Amino acid sequence: MGQKGVKIFEMMTKPLQRLPLRVHYGFGKVITWFLRDVMNYRRDEIMINIARSFPDRKYKELKKISDRFYEHFGEIFAEAWWFGGLTGREDKLKEQHLIEVANMDDLRTQFNDSRSIMLVTSHTGNWELIGGLFSFDEKEPKVESTLNANDICVVYKELRSKFWDEFIGRNRCAVLDNFEGYTESAKVLRYAVKHRNTKKVYVFLTDQYPYGQAARYELPSFLHQKTYTMTGAINLACKFGMSVAYMSMDRVEKGKYVVTFKKLADDASQEDMGVLTERYYNLLEEDINRRPENYLWSHKRWK
Repeated sequence: MGQKGVKIFEMMTKPLQRLPLRVHYGFGKVITWFLRDVMNYRRDEIMINIARSFPDRKYKELKKISDRFYEHFGEIFAEAWWFGGLTGREDKLKEQHLIEVANMDDLRTQFNDSRSIMLVTSHTGNWELIGGLFSFDEKEPKVESTLNANDICVVYKELRSKFWDEFIGRNRCAVLDNFEGYTESAKVLRYAVKHRNTKKVYVFLTDQYPYGQAARYELPSFLHQKTYTMTGAINLACKFGMSVAYMSMDRVEKGKYVVTFKKLADDASQEDMGVLTERYYNLLEEDINRRPENYLWSHKRWK
């Protein structure tokens, strides 16, 4: 269908997307019911992942995590769909108070002190809202910095369907005007070379099982399991001497996320890639242990 088909689809669906978020949460409950109770969507995969990650917990506890995950999964769809209807309406995003950025000034300071930043994050909270990162923060900056949305490079994995890849990409960047930093993972090296003399913040989801011939690293243990992970983000940071930070997105309650940044390294070129990778996964594991339903359990992390 191409871009023309996507634009037609957007025109047809935009009125629905512009409904209040509370209405979308109603749709989210339907999605939860359909996936969990009708389709049994990846139920076995989800329960196996959770059970292996929390071997000391009883079945009732594991089932409770699974049920809460499905509820959160429905909310992710609802929030992402609503987010896509905010083109030209950034004020509505701020009014909703969906995400609180706890320490944006720390990221501004790190940006001032470094060449570029590799911001590693995971499938926690609602990663589909990352495009609004600089629109959520309403606190008066205490640190002077030039950091803004144009300095961001959000790295994504292309979907097999060109239609949905185009639509979801436009949805993720809904509140950004003429955003050029939405970059496919296979092209990020070329992007980094092109912008090697320009400060950037690379936002990289870094918790996937290595696909294809991607470089991999074996973690001694992640959630009680030997784990293979991709190394693209950390490798890129090491090659270009970027500083590295971890971005946590914690779902504290329905309709409320808190984003926090934690510095992992000042200059990745002076660090061991494996040590940096493990440092990241240790923080991610702490977040998952604290709030397990906040993680995407439906995909294969271990094979």
